Amino acid sequence: QVQLVESGGGLVQAGGSLRLSCTASGRTFSGGRMGWFLQAPGKERVFVATITWNGGITYYVDSVKGRFTISRDIAKNTVYLQMNSLKPEDTAIYYCAGGRLVETWDYWGQGTQVTVSS
Repeated sequence: QVQLVESGGGLVQAGGSLRLSCTASGRTFSGGRMGWFLQAPGKERVFVATITWNGGITYYVDSVKGRFTISRDIAKNTVYLQMNSLKPEDTAIYYCAGGRLVETWDYWGQGTQVTVSS
């Protein structure tokens, strides 16, 4: 059974930083990718960032470029999202996702709450 477990969410003031972690168990994502999505209250889940597992190629939504950094630790089977210069509009539940291929999203974590106060 594949599980993705997120951690690192919390309450932070605007301008602050948080680092989210997501550890996968049950499989690796070699040949695929991992990423982060967010869901703000009353809105749909949207893409934030992704990283290919083998090559470490990253891609970000425009709104977080220059502020967020996605990385992975292959040995720990873990993906991270370093979030700097946080804004109140970043407030959301952040979900980790994994894809067996770089074109798919097959597994999801339970989400971790990030709240940014103004």
